[in-house]
Amino acid sequence: MRLVIANKLYSSWSLRPWLVAAHFGILFEEIVIPLDQPDTHARILEHSPSGRVPCLIDGDLHVWESLAIIEYLAETFPDHAIWPRDREARALARSISNEMHAGFQGLRKACPMNLRRDFAWRDFGREASENAVRIVELWRDARRRHGAAGPFLFGAFSAADAMYAPVVIRFNGYNWPVEPDIRAYMDAVLTLPAFESWLAAARKETWIVPSDEIEPV
Repeated sequence: MRLVIANKLYSSWSLRPWLVAAHFGILFEEIVIPLDQPDTHARILEHSPSGRVPCLIDGDLHVWESLAIIEYLAETFPDHAIWPRDREARALARSISNEMHAGFQGLRKACPMNLRRDFAWRDFGREASENAVRIVELWRDARRRHGAAGPFLFGAFSAADAMYAPVVIRFNGYNWPVEPDIRAYMDAVLTLPAFESWLAAARKETWIVPSDEIEPV
């Protein structure tokens, strides 16, 4: 399989399925197409019918959108607990993952993912703050209900953690004030070997996306 992604420094959507595949040891060829280049769109269209990344290519099949790719990996490799095995936990994991996929625009806009820099904390506005409160509620609820067996949302690392990994990066990189239980969860994600591998590669990139390098006002 081939996974087409954008810059590791900036592409939160690329990170999500990459993290799942890498953590569970699923073999794939990585194709990186940097954003904000003159030929970016044309190069992406060579692989992805939507004109966006990520896109997974398995033979003649093209699967785009992060959550669809994760679902495809879960179906293709059922021996891996990409989603929690317990039915109720799996339903909650899918619910919070879809909420992440469709929402939290305020936080996304105010705090673009950027693994190159640490930002000073400031008030990022009402919508971003409300998004953060909701996310923390979701994390705590998942941990309370299903997280006793490990440090992740459902105990062991799952697709839900991959979906929220870019939020962990934002909270960490923008020095968002969090309580100790949330910090512990974030640290579990940030020290995941698959994420550390992504981060090491990201910090070697030289491409710049100016809109994500300007500290939000």
